[in-house]
Amino acid sequence: MFSMLHPLDEIAPLVCKSGVFGSCRVQYVADPTLRIVFLSAEPSIVMTYDTVQSLHTVWALRRVKPEEQSLVLKFPDQGGTPQHMGTSSSLTAHLRSLSKGDSPGGSPFQNYSSIHSQSRSSSSPNLQSRSPTISNMAALSRSHSPALGVHSFSGVHRFNFSSSAQSPRRPSVTHSPNSIANDSFLVPETEPIVPELCIDHLWTETVPSMREKNSQASKVFISTDLCGQKFLCFLVESQLQLRCVKFQESNDKSQLIFGSVTNIPAKDAAPVEGIDTLLVLEGSGNLVLYSGVVRVGKVFIPGLPAPSLTMSNPMPRPSTPLDSVSTPSKPLNKHLGPLEESVLLSPVPELRDSSKIHDSPYVEDCTFQQLGTFIQALRDPVHNRVTLELSNNTMVRISIPEIATSELVKRCLQGLKAILPKETAVQMLVKWYNAYNAPGGPSYHSEWNLFVTCLMNMMGYNTERLCWTRNLDFEGSLSPVIAPKKARPSETGSDEDWEYLLSSDYHRNFESHPIAKALRLDPLEVSASRDDFSQSLSLDSSTLLFSHIPAIFFVLHLIYEELKLNSLMGEGLRSLVVLLVQLARDLKLEAYMDYYYRDYPALVKTSRQTCIIDQVQTGFMLHPSFFSAEPPSIFQWLSSCLKGEGVQPYPYLPGICERSKLVVLSVALYILGDESAVLNEASHYLYKITSGFTLRDLESLPFGVALPIRDAIYQCREQPSSDWPEAVCLLIGRQDLSKQAWEGSLQKGKSSVGTVPSSDIPSAAESEEDEDGMNDMNEEVMSLIWSEDLRVQEVRRLLQSARPVRVNVVQMPEASDHEYIEEKENRLLQLCQRTMALPVGRGMFTLFSYHPVPTEQLPIPKLNLTGRAPPRNTTVDLNSGNIDVPPNMACWASFHNGVAAGLKIAPASQIDSAWIVYNKPKIAELANEYAGFLMALGLNGHLTKLATLNIHDYLTKGHEMTSIGLLLGVSAAKLGTMDMSITRLLSIHIPALLPPTSTELDVPHNVQVAAVVGIGLVYQGTAHRHTAEVLLAEIGRPPGPEMEYCTDRESYSLASGLALGMVCLGHGSNLIGMSDLNVPEQLYQYMVGGHRRFQAGMHREKHKSPSYQIKEGDTINVDVTCPGATLALAMIYLKTNNRSIADWLKAPDTMYLLDFVKPEFLLLRTLARCLILWDDILPNSKWVNSNVPQIIRENIISLHATELPSSEDLSLETLAQAHVYIIAGACLSLGFRFAGSENLAAFQCLYKYATDFLKCLSAPTASITGHYNLETCLSVLLLALAMVMAGSGNLKVLQLCRFMHKKTGGEMNYGFHLAHHMALGLLFLGGGRYSLSTSNSSIAALLCALYPHFPVHSTDNRYHLQALRHLYVLAAEPRLLTPVDVDTNSPCYALIEVTYKGTQWYGEATEELMAPTLLPELHLLKQIRVKGPRYWELLIDLSKGTTHLQSILSKGGILYVKLRAGQLSYKEDPMGWRSLLAQTVTHRSSEARAFKPEAISAFTSDPALFSFADYFCKPTMDMGQKQEILDLFSSILYECVTQENPEMLPTYIAIDQAVRRLERREMSETFELWQMKLVLEFFSSRSHQERMSRNPTRGLFMNSEFLPVMKCTIDNTLDQWLQAGGDVSLHSYLSGQAPEESQLSMLACFLIYHSVPTPGQLAAGGLEGSRNFSELLLKLRRLHVPVRALLRLAPLLLGNPQAMVL
Repeated sequence: MFSMLHPLDEIAPLVCKSGVFGSCRVQYVADPTLRIVFLSAEPSIVMTYDTVQSLHTVWALRRVKPEEQSLVLKFPDQGGTPQHMGTSSSLTAHLRSLSKGDSPGGSPFQNYSSIHSQSRSSSSPNLQSRSPTISNMAALSRSHSPALGVHSFSGVHRFNFSSSAQSPRRPSVTHSPNSIANDSFLVPETEPIVPELCIDHLWTETVPSMREKNSQASKVFISTDLCGQKFLCFLVESQLQLRCVKFQESNDKSQLIFGSVTNIPAKDAAPVEGIDTLLVLEGSGNLVLYSGVVRVGKVFIPGLPAPSLTMSNPMPRPSTPLDSVSTPSKPLNKHLGPLEESVLLSPVPELRDSSKIHDSPYVEDCTFQQLGTFIQALRDPVHNRVTLELSNNTMVRISIPEIATSELVKRCLQGLKAILPKETAVQMLVKWYNAYNAPGGPSYHSEWNLFVTCLMNMMGYNTERLCWTRNLDFEGSLSPVIAPKKARPSETGSDEDWEYLLSSDYHRNFESHPIAKALRLDPLEVSASRDDFSQSLSLDSSTLLFSHIPAIFFVLHLIYEELKLNSLMGEGLRSLVVLLVQLARDLKLEAYMDYYYRDYPALVKTSRQTCIIDQVQTGFMLHPSFFSAEPPSIFQWLSSCLKGEGVQPYPYLPGICERSKLVVLSVALYILGDESAVLNEASHYLYKITSGFTLRDLESLPFGVALPIRDAIYQCREQPSSDWPEAVCLLIGRQDLSKQAWEGSLQKGKSSVGTVPSSDIPSAAESEEDEDGMNDMNEEVMSLIWSEDLRVQEVRRLLQSARPVRVNVVQMPEASDHEYIEEKENRLLQLCQRTMALPVGRGMFTLFSYHPVPTEQLPIPKLNLTGRAPPRNTTVDLNSGNIDVPPNMACWASFHNGVAAGLKIAPASQIDSAWIVYNKPKIAELANEYAGFLMALGLNGHLTKLATLNIHDYLTKGHEMTSIGLLLGVSAAKLGTMDMSITRLLSIHIPALLPPTSTELDVPHNVQVAAVVGIGLVYQGTAHRHTAEVLLAEIGRPPGPEMEYCTDRESYSLASGLALGMVCLGHGSNLIGMSDLNVPEQLYQYMVGGHRRFQAGMHREKHKSPSYQIKEGDTINVDVTCPGATLALAMIYLKTNNRSIADWLKAPDTMYLLDFVKPEFLLLRTLARCLILWDDILPNSKWVNSNVPQIIRENIISLHATELPSSEDLSLETLAQAHVYIIAGACLSLGFRFAGSENLAAFQCLYKYATDFLKCLSAPTASITGHYNLETCLSVLLLALAMVMAGSGNLKVLQLCRFMHKKTGGEMNYGFHLAHHMALGLLFLGGGRYSLSTSNSSIAALLCALYPHFPVHSTDNRYHLQALRHLYVLAAEPRLLTPVDVDTNSPCYALIEVTYKGTQWYGEATEELMAPTLLPELHLLKQIRVKGPRYWELLIDLSKGTTHLQSILSKGGILYVKLRAGQLSYKEDPMGWRSLLAQTVTHRSSEARAFKPEAISAFTSDPALFSFADYFCKPTMDMGQKQEILDLFSSILYECVTQENPEMLPTYIAIDQAVRRLERREMSETFELWQMKLVLEFFSSRSHQERMSRNPTRGLFMNSEFLPVMKCTIDNTLDQWLQAGGDVSLHSYLSGQAPEESQLSMLACFLIYHSVPTPGQLAAGGLEGSRNFSELLLKLRRLHVPVRALLRLAPLLLGNPQAMVL
């Protein structure tokens, strides 16, 4: 037998462990006679059948333990030899080894399914399933499967079976008889397969007396009976038996214990899981329902002839001659088989009405004309439905009815199940099921009445003699329990009919119903019915449930208490209390009687008939241990808890008192702060309060009980923590938080304030201007960030490159037309330099703003290089041939255009390999754009999804641009991972990384550059030794003998330097294991020049002969190597503050040395030095100037002087150039230091220098410094400014950029335009959603992207590869926090407070920002708080970690906020004036009357409150006395809304209604009075008082006089009743006599409200001899009677009813 844990795993043999022989033995399962017949995941068991012994066995399935594994692999089984096979007593037959020549006939491979691994215990670590290789499986499963009966080697040697049963050694690879399956197949020596699963023997059926040959089970299932006991049932068809074995878990849950077998005669069977029964088809053709092994009854199906049932009554049979044939064996009524609803493919409920069946087409079609139709088989059981297969090949789907449908009956049955012994419970349920589902049984409404009758009968009552059960109204006269009423002979009726009506239950209920009171109906007097009190009835003690009456009573009482907590179950309570009263009276439980009377005074007075329970019999009753003499009352418990009296634990039955448990727990926690108030282990339930309560549950709780919980919610709402789970946030009514938690739990949710998909834009508007590639921005958020002006449209105008440009040239009179055309085209050529530079900036602007539709191609806007000349708007084109246009001028521009389009795709989009390939253009001209698109996909992380096959495909095409884009993209996507496959891919393109003897590949130079940078990205920060060594050598790679490595050497050297810097990023002097490479010294030499070192290593042969073209000698060419080396030093020592290295980079301070260094390199050196001394950078001009050497400071004039000093020994030109470059370098480092920070000081400092450079350009001294140099420095400054203000859209920087955009002639070449528009893009990075980070890797990426040497023309890659300009993406991070109003789901303004951690430069500081805003870098922050007063406060604490906030920002930065009541959003009310007006009203309560319902819209957006204001608070014409109620409702509404607890509105109204009802003396049940009492007690409770003293302005009911007024009204009403004759009935109650009927309701109200003890308790208190008030006070203290009640009781108790003075 074999197993697989995963479809791709090898199959492993199964091991079995059986302790039958006394010792535990472990061996392989290799018995050809075993067959698997059943597998189950829950519990994890396997059932097998032994074909020889004809026995079924059950095994437990689990993972192998390591010791068992080693046991099997070391010692193959010894023993189990063929000699033992004859003895049937031992179990060796199960575990035989393969003896010689024994070919496996019944192979284990015939078996069914693989096993679900999750059902077993977790595997031990050395058993992790192996990698899904199928290598050494080939021989086993492909060539010779053992299922063919062929023993390949896998059958024998891999499983370590010895050929001779005795020898424990492994057999040698000789041709033992069982391996010569085919001789040519030589057996290789192989490792044994490790077994993974083991089966433990659990149970085997007993050996039958006469062995049946083929008794294999055809159907096995696990069934549960009505009480939850489990049975394993298997059907043995050959013997027509269903065998059921009961099993249960042992107490420690470690194993299953099996019981004995019960045989049920059966032809077929199916489980009915929905109602815990099974359906059995007997041999006779009867369908019988069983629960476990208890027979419930036959199933009768209308429309199918039952073998022993006549079809007389319920089934109309058109044209069937059945009647004459089948004779009824018994009358129908006694056949209480469950009635079946015949259901055709879909369940039709309640087909109890025969006319319905008659209509059903099914009966018409197959009315079984053939008499011989019978049920052949059962199949497809699902829940409570099953299909019958009939002998005439039709199928019928039937559904078995539920055990109960009404909620009340379900609860009671559940309680009885929990309390009764299992066997009794099953019998009871079976009886009930039969009664309930009898043919023609009752309908839904009388289900409860039927249940009561059935239950009372089983307890021994004679229900026909008991008057209230006799009157229970059954609609169906066919009820099996109660005989139909005798039909009245007279048609006209008689007086008895009227009396019958008057004494009916319905009439009584109606009399006590509130409607009867409201309609002022007078009660009708009923003459006492004759037989009511005539005789007492005694109980029959032999019935099933007689001995369990007290237990049943107590459980029903607990259910009664549980139902009290659901205000929707009021009807059920009234039905239940009648039954409880009867039981309590018969059990002589005075306390309970009194309790029910107090709850339902009107109901209890109506039935007085007692049944005698024999004293002798009472002894046989089982009084359970938990039965208490005092009735457990949930309201009483809460009341004591609130008063702070000592409370007994509240009784709890699992599964029945769930709601009571939650209420008790939550109140105990909130009021007492003590969780041990519930009997069962408390710590588990702490968190369940949130998991058990939802807001809906809270609404159905009675208002008094819900109040403490609502108060707790109200207190929590103010300052919750931002990481509370979703359920809790919902409960406290902070939808903003719960929505945030829900968004957070969505793994890959697209942001809901995501961008508008492109398809949403109406097609009509898609004119040319919409195709500029910027139409997918999130306008809604951008209009909030920049609300005052149209700067976003301006940026779009500056960055669009899809429309022709205006070529405005005035034709001079002396110019000919041809010259004019040429002039126009030259002008256009100048403008095109700018147009081609725009896409890089556009990519920044639209970064990550679009979610592509997977079925459409990504729209790439076209790059338009034509012009239009006014006034006639003629087209100007460069391809006319009039002027010389450089070849391939636009190829890099279109590459950038492709990148810009690709970068629009957000990282969270759903993209796959197919979509990437699908975007591949059909025409060759667009190949460059596609190359850029690929690079962009790498930068936003999607390129990892591209299949390796496709990557290879693109690279083999040899298209230079595609290779560049792909290599850089793949490397960026695998940043810092050292991914081997990518390394191989890159190495092919770098000759230095290939072995010296490899074939020389002809790789284009730019592709080599891209590959080198790619290596840097993949190994970023890893300090990988070999890579670093190669890259170090590559910085100074000499030109080769042929023309190789001669052109554009600078960009290759720079790339190597940048890559080396990335590999060792920030490692500084602790480069482990590289000390022998002398990295810093070598780099220093590359920087300042000198003799070339001897080339060690692998590349000597290549460099033996020098280049024939370039004469360099043996010195280093500093012009080539300096930039790379400088930046490499900067990155290796980034932020290390290493002074010694920084001093190497200081600008030279003598004229002689200055002449040796290119001014441009001074910029790089200054930048590098400042980056190393990171902490020294200060944002002021003093610090910037401190970088300039003294000689320059002394001799150079300021940037804008008019004439020049003359000097002989100083070259002014050198000094001026050095000066501007050094200042530019320092400013650029300032930009890096404060990137994305919007630091004001840095901005002002940089802005000052930028304007200085601008003035300098127009000054007369500009020619000395050189226009080109000044333009370069200005571009660098602009970039630095944009870095500091990244994403902020600062207006001053935008104006600078726009000014530079307009300059097109003269020195302005493609590179400067590129720089200016990159600055513009950075300023609006990602449409204001992104900013720059200053982490090490971001700085490295920015150094590559913003390298301060710009290309001269659009195809210039000599100094720096243009594609690297896009690496800025790696430094961009989402930092925009957008508040979204949770009610309207649209972005809004909110005030947030940001707290910075303290640093060495500044202490801890807070700053207020108006969101949506860019946050500072998260590692600088301590916490973020959404501030009031308009929105609910919300705190995000970053001291615990920034992951929560990071996930919010990466999902679009959406922070849900919720407006407080009475506040308007900042957009509607910017100054807060309209809300202020609302607040003045709040503080002066006198104006509450003047509150107009129309004004409610200012406070809330809840539609329910609007309609309440509409219908209940608006005055109509003829108001009359209703005016007072209207005013009340208005002020209630006003208070709820301004206090921000609209959920209290129903509570207010309920209290008001209850008090009015009491005033009119119409309380027929005291339920509401209890609630009032709880409310008042809560507000006077100690914990509430303490809370109030701490925070006096907050809480429910705070600002109103509502509660005191209500309390007064109740007190007055009850006192008036007492004075108006109530004291008489109170006296008779206390002395134990029956008070008069008319006073019962008010008396009950008085008793409850004043917590008067029962007469029994008073008697026990020994109050008889009391003489004065003080004695009473002492004695009643023990009974917890409040003093105010005592004042009212004292006159009665002291025997002086007249002296009632209050």
